[in-house]
Amino acid sequence: MSVTSPVGSIITVHNPGTGELLGEVEAATAERVAEVVADAQEGQRAMAALAAHERADLLRRVSDLIEIEQESLALLLAAENGKPLPQTRGEVAAAIRIFRGYAGEATRLFGRQIPLDAVPGLERHLAVTMREPLGVVAALVPFNYPVELYAHKAAAALAAGNAVIVQPPSRCPLALVRVAELVEQAGSPRHAHQLVTGRLPVSQALAELPGIAAVSLTGSTAAGREIARLGSQTLKKVLLELGGNDALIVCDDADVDDAARAVVLGRLARGNGQICCAVKRVYVQDGVHAAFVESLLEQTAKLTVGDQLRESTDVGPLIAEQAAEQVVAAIGRLVEDGARLVAGGERRGAFVDPAVLVDVPTASAAFAEEIFGPVAPVARFSDPLEAVRMANESPYGLQAAVFTRDVSRAFDIARRLDVGGVIINGSTALRAENLPFGGTKDTGGYREGLHETVLDLTRQKTIVVMEAFG
Repeated sequence: MSVTSPVGSIITVHNPGTGELLGEVEAATAERVAEVVADAQEGQRAMAALAAHERADLLRRVSDLIEIEQESLALLLAAENGKPLPQTRGEVAAAIRIFRGYAGEATRLFGRQIPLDAVPGLERHLAVTMREPLGVVAALVPFNYPVELYAHKAAAALAAGNAVIVQPPSRCPLALVRVAELVEQAGSPRHAHQLVTGRLPVSQALAELPGIAAVSLTGSTAAGREIARLGSQTLKKVLLELGGNDALIVCDDADVDDAARAVVLGRLARGNGQICCAVKRVYVQDGVHAAFVESLLEQTAKLTVGDQLRESTDVGPLIAEQAAEQVVAAIGRLVEDGARLVAGGERRGAFVDPAVLVDVPTASAAFAEEIFGPVAPVARFSDPLEAVRMANESPYGLQAAVFTRDVSRAFDIARRLDVGGVIINGSTALRAENLPFGGTKDTGGYREGLHETVLDLTRQKTIVVMEAFG
């Protein structure tokens, strides 16, 4: 089976907007996780024995099956996650592309021929390298983009010839439960792809157990530190893509309407603001500050908050009422520090009206926090280098954006920003599967993407043929 049947407590899954019960999954115990890891060794051997074209064919079959069920998966994901349906359609479509992309990468795991005649005395020998599977991979998947981020981790692991154990998010596991059934239907080897549902004890066990060769986590920085600490005990590879507090810098020559649109679509409406790479801090130069805020408020007022299953909804419920409470509390801390709330910020259950704050003091501790919801705090600056300095003061370094018509200024600011990626004249809520994605500092330092992850989940072996040129 692709989905474990542990003996443990039950996790109930609800629509965060209506409270409707959507389904139940088991919460695996640490003992059950150990059994899954033991079974995965068999799956690892089976995956490693598959030829590259067979692994590629498997991933293509998975993508085809997901495509057939694309609409039903998008509906299920929207219901359990809270993102508006048009956005979950896009997420499932991304997963389909990712599986097909990794199918291609499975056939491009190239080795090298290294000239030994660079070393005196070794001129007659030949050295080559080859890529081998790393081992069993644990994929710890977050709630905000579970299907897409699952695809990055699981498809990469299988493409490289590894077995994979997936822990879906406990609050919205149902879409991945169905995807796991499709992977089994596609003909994955026994125990090569397993899904184990549960909460913190599951991820802790996967990080600790010696039968796991690598752990890939997308999540909070606190979770990343804990997984890295546990994984270090067995010297396993730990791949971390963690929190962000992305800055958007609006210079005085920018198109303020486009800049405001980047905040509205990339922060307030995208993923209900629950995205690691969403714009979370806005710095606007004095000369365009008033015009930018006016445009931001005008566009924000047009957003529709409501049922995520309606086509017209822009912002749905957060993942849980507790998450909404935390967002409102963060808004309150900003106001206590001197910011003015000029739009939104009201909570109804798990819903939070998109909030805009101005006059945000840049020294505010709340401004430095990662607020995981539809909140746009706006500060101002007089000199672009001042904005760069403030942006770099964050402990996070995922992405940043700069709006300016001056290409030299844009590249100069981009070069100075201590982040993993910079978007010029666009929102930071951008991730293309064929680009390296990740950041610096407390964001984890790892880069995930089609051309990076599959290599990270392999190891190199060097083979030397003595007297090959005798």
